[in-house]
Amino acid sequence: MTVSAAAAPAVRVEGVTKRFPRRRPLSEIVRAPFARPKQDVLRGVSLEVREGEFFGLLGPNGAGKTTLFKILATLVLADAGEVRVDGIDPGRDPDGVKARLTPVIADERSLYWRLTGRENLRLYAALYGLRGTERDDAVARMLAAVELEEAADRMAGTYSSGMKQRLLIARALLSRPKVLLLDEPTRSLDPVGARAFRRFLRSELVDRQGCTVLLATHDADEAFELCDRLAVLDRGRVVAEGTARDLAALVDEHRVRIVVADHHAADARRFLDGRGLEARVEDVRPEEGWTALRTSVEGGAAAGAALLADLVGAGITVGELAPVAVPLADIIETLTEGGRRG
Repeated sequence: MTVSAAAAPAVRVEGVTKRFPRRRPLSEIVRAPFARPKQDVLRGVSLEVREGEFFGLLGPNGAGKTTLFKILATLVLADAGEVRVDGIDPGRDPDGVKARLTPVIADERSLYWRLTGRENLRLYAALYGLRGTERDDAVARMLAAVELEEAADRMAGTYSSGMKQRLLIARALLSRPKVLLLDEPTRSLDPVGARAFRRFLRSELVDRQGCTVLLATHDADEAFELCDRLAVLDRGRVVAEGTARDLAALVDEHRVRIVVADHHAADARRFLDGRGLEARVEDVRPEEGWTALRTSVEGGAAAGAALLADLVGAGITVGELAPVAVPLADIIETLTEGGRRG
């Protein structure tokens, strides 16, 4: 789905800070029993999420992702800064925000395992004020949307982890939210199930339902596959924001993979070293008789072509020279380490 840059933001966070009481060891409590030290969890966080966008929040444990979600969901008040959800201040009008935004938490225990999937949705639809035919039609639509029609009359406790996650999504969609908060939605799923669930999230929530989605995750691959844009949080600060390609450009990586004949591997490394290019040998051999080297070359395709010509001109047998996509996990690690040094 193409998101218009000119659209009004569905979520806007400006200079948000939050502090919580810091846990203290017993020895410190004895020395200063009345002290109330606090630690910063969010430090001036600012970001905008456009309407209809799938936006990812990435960062290590303790980065502040969950706290920011709680502020957006009206569960916690910010100490300072400004928050708007569809133009509404959660602190001043929490009910207005709740009517527009719904959080979906992985592994939450609010489903009733001894009720069927359909009965769970009927119950929550009633809590949302739906009655009679309107309720039954809404439940049927949501079961179809999350592909649980065939399992609708089984007890929810018998569902697989992926099916439970889809049921939670269906329950959230009953309220027709404009904004969905997804907190690590694939945490309990196996790799195959997680990939299938990611495809479902993208096609159903954004492309079909038209929701704006904020995703908090530790999984860089998940964020890369799902998100239009990303923000990287570290120790309560936004250290980078943009598309995956934007983040890669910030790291300024220009990795290439050079496959050379085994008997020229040492010559190739000396050649690259003479150009000031640090090369390392890959752990995995591409095929018998060949060695793969990794290095970084600035200047794009033209610089790569020139390097290839120079290697061949130096008598080195080259089987391949190609750019290597920098893993998003490496980019995140570099950005968060840089933020901590800064």
